[in-house]
Amino acid sequence: MASALATLCGQTFGAKRYHMLGIYMQRSWIVLFSCCILLLPVYLYASPILKLIGQSDEVAEQSGALALWLIPLHFSYAFQFPLQRFLQCQLKNFVTLWVSLAVLVLHSVTTWILVSVLDFGVVGAAIALDISCWACGLGLFWYVVSGGCPLSWVGFSIQAFSGIWEFAKYSAASGVLLCLEFWSYRILILMTGFLEEATLAVDALSICTTINVWDLMIHLAFLVGTAVRVANELGSGNGKAAKFAQQVSMAQSASIGLCLCVLVIMFHHKFAHVFTSSPDVIEAVDQMSYLLAVTVLLNSVQSVLAGVVVGSGWQAWVAYISLFSYYIFGLPLAFVMGSALHFGVSGIWGGMIFGGTAVQTAILAIVTIRHDWEMEAQKAMQRVNNWTTPNRDNKLEEHK
Repeated sequence: MASALATLCGQTFGAKRYHMLGIYMQRSWIVLFSCCILLLPVYLYASPILKLIGQSDEVAEQSGALALWLIPLHFSYAFQFPLQRFLQCQLKNFVTLWVSLAVLVLHSVTTWILVSVLDFGVVGAAIALDISCWACGLGLFWYVVSGGCPLSWVGFSIQAFSGIWEFAKYSAASGVLLCLEFWSYRILILMTGFLEEATLAVDALSICTTINVWDLMIHLAFLVGTAVRVANELGSGNGKAAKFAQQVSMAQSASIGLCLCVLVIMFHHKFAHVFTSSPDVIEAVDQMSYLLAVTVLLNSVQSVLAGVVVGSGWQAWVAYISLFSYYIFGLPLAFVMGSALHFGVSGIWGGMIFGGTAVQTAILAIVTIRHDWEMEAQKAMQRVNNWTTPNRDNKLEEHK
């Protein structure tokens, strides 16, 4: 849901309405913390929920106990994510980088102490996560309030409470857009668990999805960068520059994706050794390696297109495209290929790739190519005017 800030803050920054960025971030805090409270029962009643969906009593009880220790982590996301988007939209990525590096050191030390020295086990790991995530959020907040963003942070404002409902709906659309895709791949793992030789299938799929996530981290950087650049240019009324930013980002991301795709194909029979020594699992991963290569290549294109969506503010209607691609087309095809046609885990994943990811990517590519960027710039400027409240003193803009 915090990705809504990438649109609003990015376009507002491009329009040089700097004083609104801090207000948007405060609105996002209000909305996200409210959602955290609404989701709190899922953590408090994790054990009975897991038992209800068929998990064993032992797994459900241990997971429920751990979920209670993850509640601080749950709330830290609502504080940290808006801060990250707030800084990224102002091109202050190095602030996030250095704070994250410092927190990584802190996390390594606290995890070692709590898990190895004090022998708190998985609970110690959860506590270490709580500490690290709050440290990251507080570190970013300290930078903001200590003068790091003089144009965009003018202190807490009562204006943050105005337009909450509209802001919540816009944030929800952004959240749904991302969740529909992420949840679909979690459903794949559940579907794999019902196959014959489920343990082998889940092992192989987990290795491939882990590599896929590693690759996705690279392209998520292009997603954020594209969203910020497109939003900045549209907010300033420069549609041609937004289109050029999208083209440059696509060329870079697709080039990296193509290189990684080739590497996966070249070492298709070897990379599973990093994770396991089981010959059966290695063979299963080898059979899925070409699907992994296709996924890596699609990631490089889809991430940039998603960045264009976020930067342009198309989240609401693109959520319907994701719903169609993944849940009406992709998951049924995965079920048919995996179970009905007996292609196993390769069929399940292949159905989702070609029925979900590829379809969504193709639709977004067509929409992006055919879009009128100058008209989109006008819409962005209108959105900024509709969402912006007058600055009580124009000193900040004059200073810029």
